[in-house]
Amino acid sequence: MLDTTMPTARAANDADPADEYALVRAAVAGDTAAYERIYHRHSPRLYAVLWRLCGGQAARAEDALQEAFLQAWRALPGFRFESGLGTWLHRLAVNAALMELRASAVRDAADSGDAGWDLLASVPAVDRCAGTTLDLERALATLPPRARAVLVLHDIEGWKHQEIADQLQMAVGSSKAQLHRARGLLRARLGEPA
Repeated sequence: MLDTTMPTARAANDADPADEYALVRAAVAGDTAAYERIYHRHSPRLYAVLWRLCGGQAARAEDALQEAFLQAWRALPGFRFESGLGTWLHRLAVNAALMELRASAVRDAADSGDAGWDLLASVPAVDRCAGTTLDLERALATLPPRARAVLVLHDIEGWKHQEIADQLQMAVGSSKAQLHRARGLLRARLGEPA
């Protein structure tokens, strides 16, 4: 079942780097309360990204989030603060979602790109107004997984095509083509002229 409730991304509390450092050190030392604080501080924003990458499927987004935090727990002793903790966790979370996308690529290989129309039509009717956030989120959820991933990573998260290509194991040109495809499908699904 497609969860069409769009999550809101709350900021990660603009934490003081010293506080982040203390939390990481405490968590590495086995303080589960410190790790819970890290989770509660960063999980809303990460979940919002994963929810979009997973096409609005809450269960898949939650699985990817949990996988990311499990990986973080294992890797936290090696975290060297070469980037912000939020940035590091963001990368882990996106990688977890992309691993899921790659694993499900075989299942989705039959997706011709038009199957999303059926999905959009199955969403309960609301007052549809082209361009609303709800419509955009619903249309985004109907995109083929790789096109959706490229669009979310490029247009929402600000990744460069080379980063996307590396993560999705595709050529840079394929990333650009998928972005073009995703934007065109979104325009069509939102009723905008091409």
